[in-house]
Order: sequence, then C-alpha cells, then structure tokens
Amino acid sequence: MKKILFSMALVLVCVAQLTAQTNKISDKEIVGVWILESTQWEGEKKVLCGKTSGYTQFKFYGADGEYACAEIALTKDGKCVVMPHEYGTYSLKDGWYSEMGRPAIKDAITWIDKTTTKGTWMKRHDIWKKQTAMPEKLTRYIIECCKMKNTPEEMEKLMKQNFFK
Repeated sequence: MKKILFSMALVLVCVAQLTAQTNKISDKEIVGVWILESTQWEGEKKVLCGKTSGYTQFKFYGADGEYACAEIALTKDGKCVVMPHEYGTYSLKDGWYSEMGRPAIKDAITWIDKTTTKGTWMKRHDIWKKQTAMPEKLTRYIIECCKMKNTPEEMEKLMKQNFFK
C-alpha cells in the first residue's frame, strides 16, 4: 500500500512539474508596450489605474533592448500629461530582469499569462497589461518624451557656452 501511495505521489509531482514547464512564458513576450493596471503599497488599498484614477504608467520594451518608462496623468482640466521617467536599456533572461544598468533581479517580473505580469518594486506591488492595439505614433511620441527627459539641462549648458560665453 505504501508503495502505491508513494508511486501516486511521485506521478503527481512529475505531472505538476511538466505542467509548470509547459506554462513557461518566453522572455521575448516582454517586447512591446505595457500599461500599469493597478498598484498597491503594502498595508494600503489597491489603486486601479487608468480612467477611474486619471493616472497610469507606460513601459516600452524593444526587441533590441530599448527601454522607456513614463507616467501618464489627466489634469483637472482634462489634458493628458506625459511625465518621462527613464530611457535606456533593459534585459530579461531566464527570469533575471534589469533596467537602466541596475543589477539584475530574479523574478522581478512574474508572468500571470502572456499579456499580464506582476512585480514588486520596494514595497509596491504592480500589475501590468500588455497593449496590442497601441498606435505606433503614440508609442513613438511617449518614447521620444522619455528620450528628452535629460535634454533641457544639456541644452542649457550648450546655450550658456554658445550664447553667453
């Protein structure tokens, strides 16, 4: 009887491992535009992003390692504001994730399915949704905003050097 129970347990473990392996989502599925769906600081209420809150975040992961991150908000008068956060590179390999050259973290991004991830940053738990219908023109605009994040300081320096030397 013990042998039968042990054999059944072993079969169940093998089936569970096989199922987990077949549900593995490829690292390349990260490529594209992702929008913050919800966020929750530990000990606080979950905040749904988008239309109800007037706030979300945008992340772009390019196939070549390009990375852009911005906050998007609606003002009280109904205008959209893009607040660039970062522009640079990312890497994701075998569950190890890094952005902007920071040290890679294992399982910083956890796949729920091919279009949904969850992750924790400090003590904030986020859910992200992949966007498949985001207009390319809008994606490029937000990426360009992110690229320009540090430009004003650089341009100020160049103006001082060239106009007020």
